[in-house]
Amino acid sequence: MKNKALLSIVIVILLFIAGCTLNSQSASSGKEGSNTIEILNVSYDPTREFYEEYNEVFARYWFDKTGQQVKVKQSHGGSGKQARSVMDGLRADVVTLALGYDIDEMTRLSLVPTNWQSQLEYNSAPYTSTIVFLVRSGNPKGIQDWDDLIKPDVSVITPNPKTSGGARWNFLAAWVYAMKSYDNDEMKAVDFVTKLYKNVPVLDSGARGSTTTFVERNIGDVFITWENEAFLAINELGADKFEIVVPSYSILAEPPVAVVDKYVQRRGTQEVAQAYLEYLYSEPGQQIIAQHYFRPRMQSVIEQYESKFPPMNLTTVQEAFGGWKAAQDKFFSDQGIFDRIYLPVR
Repeated sequence: MKNKALLSIVIVILLFIAGCTLNSQSASSGKEGSNTIEILNVSYDPTREFYEEYNEVFARYWFDKTGQQVKVKQSHGGSGKQARSVMDGLRADVVTLALGYDIDEMTRLSLVPTNWQSQLEYNSAPYTSTIVFLVRSGNPKGIQDWDDLIKPDVSVITPNPKTSGGARWNFLAAWVYAMKSYDNDEMKAVDFVTKLYKNVPVLDSGARGSTTTFVERNIGDVFITWENEAFLAINELGADKFEIVVPSYSILAEPPVAVVDKYVQRRGTQEVAQAYLEYLYSEPGQQIIAQHYFRPRMQSVIEQYESKFPPMNLTTVQEAFGGWKAAQDKFFSDQGIFDRIYLPVR
């Protein structure tokens, strides 16, 4: 009898432990309704610090609203590379990438709906940015505009447009400047970008890698970069180390966001994923955006940070190229213009 009683107690204990384990697994699986929910944000390189802060603020907002703890995991890399990872099976709940084409590609696998840009304001781009130059203190090569980047003694740092969304913005900004300067003569524009990329000693896969090359490895005279990356370098290392040069003409970058419907429906994270992106448009979200040197959408926040973001002569991808699909096909597809003009430095 004692043995049977002891056996019964052991069985009860084991069942209790098993139940706790199952509950723990359920809580960490991402399913809504549990006390803790987890989502994955697959993003591009320069947003690391921004989302680290934003995730904490959003988690407090979500807890106050629902009583549920939310943990946001982050993945960063070149935008094109990140998009391919999601298409290859990386189960992102949301993607926050550098350009619309990378999300458009996901529609081919029904990961996001074809009308994803209409799901949120401003074509699902909660902030904007642009392309500027970062030079070393004193600007020893006297770089003022795009023309200076094709001089034979200037070493230019920019990432690989085959893997980096920021690099594609860089290329297109250079192209629109050349077209404007040479009365829309494409042959002269091709010659211009060919000379520019001849001055690029190394193509990193993403914008953050190029920042490291320029800032930490001390390679190059000028870094073509996102506006926020330029400010980040100055803030972290000091205005005595670097200067920002604003070119006469650049491009309006509109990094988009989207819920990955196919994965959130499987994981039961639709509501929190949608709220995560919507909160980017809120006052707290827009404040964090501005503090990390992305250009906010909310007018009241724009006015607060007016001195930080000087007005610039900007064109859009739609105006200059007819949209991202046309630009991608012409410049960055296999055997596109970039493949034809870029010869790695040996």
